[in-house]
Amino acid sequence: ASGGAERILGQAIEGRRDETMLVSKVLPSNAGRARAIAACEASLKRLGTDRIDLYLLHWRGSVPLAETVRAFEELVAAGKILRWGVSNFDVSDLAELDAISPNCAVNQVLYNLTRRGTEFDLLPKAHRRSMPVMAYSPIEQGALIDEPAVLDIARRHEASPAQIALAWVLRRPGVIAIPKTSRAERVTENLGALDIELTETDLARLDKAFPPPRRRPGRWALALPMAASPPSTTTWPCRATASTASAMVLKSAGVVPRIASRRCWRMASVVPVSCRHMEE
Repeated sequence: ASGGAERILGQAIEGRRDETMLVSKVLPSNAGRARAIAACEASLKRLGTDRIDLYLLHWRGSVPLAETVRAFEELVAAGKILRWGVSNFDVSDLAELDAISPNCAVNQVLYNLTRRGTEFDLLPKAHRRSMPVMAYSPIEQGALIDEPAVLDIARRHEASPAQIALAWVLRRPGVIAIPKTSRAERVTENLGALDIELTETDLARLDKAFPPPRRRPGRWALALPMAASPPSTTTWPCRATASTASAMVLKSAGVVPRIASRRCWRMASVVPVSCRHMEE
């Protein structure tokens, strides 16, 4: 909240800005035209950069959505952000958003084997709209690595359970995963998930262990509880690192180029800069 993590992140990417994809968010308390622009400009100053690659509205608040979208569009026109998106938006939210602007680049939502509510209608809508979905907590904050079905499939693929959980998220076109890690070796491990092709037998086993939704979930089933957290046409830079700038830096330099010709834009590993963050 104080912006300290952004200052640290600015130091981390100094001299490497063109190698990074920088992602930040604006809280609903800073939504609206004037406040969102001011919040963005303050973030730019703390980050020591002239632009943010992707700027997200953290979740819906009481401020009319059109006001925040207007601010985002003005920030794009000024070159202060390159694209904008949303987080934790439901189908009805996206319908309202589409009536305001066609320029939303991504919707960041909670999605993993244990949180499949988005599959009922949100992911199909995003696919039809050619809007990427960014899956946070793709390993359920580490809880999935001890699940028997995941462990069994990992053994057969000679992979880690985390890689299987990530490969499952990435199996869907237009879905990006943002796993967090505080260890450099985990970055390489996470990227290895891109090379795993789950079989029909694997997917059937996972469906049995983690059944897909049969009805539309409640609104906040698509996001972490608020008490716990204060085919795509979009091109994502392949040599990039990316970040939720308020607390995370995406660190994959020296590893991502190995798979730059494939799907490297679909997954980025995040490393906490200072405080623990609610997103992952």
